[in-house]
Amino acid sequence: MSVTDELLENNKRFAESFSVRAGAPKGPRVAVVACMDARLDPARALGLESGDAHVIRNAGGVITEDVVRSLVVSQRLLGTEEIVLVHHTDCGMLRFRDDPVKDEIESETGLRPPFALEAFTDVDGDVRQSIARIRANPFIPERDAVRGFVYDVETGRLREVR
Repeated sequence: MSVTDELLENNKRFAESFSVRAGAPKGPRVAVVACMDARLDPARALGLESGDAHVIRNAGGVITEDVVRSLVVSQRLLGTEEIVLVHHTDCGMLRFRDDPVKDEIESETGLRPPFALEAFTDVDGDVRQSIARIRANPFIPERDAVRGFVYDVETGRLREVR
């Protein structure tokens, strides 16, 4: 059985006990941008239920053009008012540099990736950079209502970055 087949079996069990939460808000008021690392479960870490937040994930929780696109839709069309950024300790993005990885891919495929991988050397610094990218973006209306955190993968605690 493939991993995907196992996930489909999990979904069958999930659907058997699924119910829409009574009294759920009409729409989420917060968007969460988080790293895709499997050790970080934003819903559990933040105590979110289904429907409480828009959760946008990518490698490193980086504020890319696509994340900005999702935040614009989240705020302008779906009514969220705040943004929470969640990076984490021991992130894989700390373990490499963009150019050597792009060189390797180019050597293997003959094509150089046109996108930045966005590796970083300091998780707190990257949270600050992410906050700055959001605050500088004129398309995001609630850009001053952004806060950033580092999730500790050893303790499960969030630490705010200022």
